[in-house]
Amino acid sequence: MKIQHDISLKSYNTFGIDVKAKHFISVTSINELLEVLKLEENSDIFILGGGSNMLLTQDINTLVVHVNLKGISIVSDDEDHVIINVKAGENWHDFVCWCLEHDFGGLENLSLIPGNVGTAPIQNIGAYGVELKDHFVSCEALNVYSREIKTFTKSECHFDYRNSIFKQELKGSYIICSVTFKLTKRAHVLHTSYGTIQNELDHMEITNPNIQDISKAVVTIRKSKLPDPKEIGNSGSFFKNPVIDKLAFQKLAEKFEDIPSYIVSENEIKVPAGWLIEKAGFKGKRFDNYGVHKKQALVLVNYGGANGDDILNLSKLIQNTILRIFGIEIEAEVNII
Repeated sequence: MKIQHDISLKSYNTFGIDVKAKHFISVTSINELLEVLKLEENSDIFILGGGSNMLLTQDINTLVVHVNLKGISIVSDDEDHVIINVKAGENWHDFVCWCLEHDFGGLENLSLIPGNVGTAPIQNIGAYGVELKDHFVSCEALNVYSREIKTFTKSECHFDYRNSIFKQELKGSYIICSVTFKLTKRAHVLHTSYGTIQNELDHMEITNPNIQDISKAVVTIRKSKLPDPKEIGNSGSFFKNPVIDKLAFQKLAEKFEDIPSYIVSENEIKVPAGWLIEKAGFKGKRFDNYGVHKKQALVLVNYGGANGDDILNLSKLIQNTILRIFGIEIEAEVNII
C-alpha cells in the first residue's frame, strides 16, 4: 500500500476529465482501508469507486482513496433463490455477466451500466423497469469517523429514484465495502415491456426469451444509444427524469401533444428528461470539444480535452432552457465535484 502524489485522475473517471489528485492510494482490503483512515493527516479524504457517476470540475487537494476491493461469493442458496455477496471494487457489468453465466436472474435489465458495485447502491441504479433495490438485501459499509463496519438493510438505505441515504443524510460518512443481493435460480421474472426491449427481442426473432436474451437485448439497445466511455468521455445519463404532478402534466400535454409519460402514482407523472432536452433542440449539439450526444439527449459528452466546467456550464444551460420552455426543473443525476 503506497501513497502516490500529483496523480492524474483522467483514467479514473468516465468523463475523462484531466484533474489531479494531490495524494492517491488504491486499497484492496478493509484492513488497508482502516490503515488509511487511522492516519490523522488523512482525516479528510475523497472516496473514489468506478468514477462513473461524477463530474470532476477541480483538482482534489486531499487524499483520494480508490476502493478496489474484489471478490464474489455465494452466501447461501435454496432451490429457488441465491444470496450473493459482492465486494465494492467489482465492475458492475462484469458482475451481471457472472450472474448470467450461473443463470441467476434479476439483474439482466441492468446490463452494461458503467461503474462499480460499491457505488451502485448510492445511486440506486436502474434501467428498463428494474432498480438495484429490487434485488438488494444489505450492504456493509465502513464509518469514516468511528471506523466501525455497519450492515445496512434495504429499509435503512432509504432507497428512492436514483437516490439513497448514502447520497443524502450519510453522504461522505460511509464507504460501502460490499453489497449482498438475492437473485432467482429458476422461475425468473422477466421485464420486457419497458422501453424497446420487446422490439429488440422481436428483431432477434426470440419468442420465448430467457435472462441471457434480455441482457443481450439491453446491451444492444444501450450500445445503439449510448457512447462507450472508453471512446467518448461520458457518465451515462446526466439528468434524472423529472416527476411532476398530474395537473401540471395535463397542461403540458395540451401544448405538447406528443409528450411521453409514465404514471408514478395517482397524482404523479414521470416525464423523460431526454425528450425534454431533445425537444429543446440540444440533441447532438456540439460546443467545440464537448456537447450532447447525437443518439441520446440525456448524455453529455467530452469529445476530448474538455474540462469539468465546460460540461457543468452546458448542463446549467440545458436546465435553464428546460425550465423556461416547459416550467420543469430537471436535476443532475451525477455528482458534481
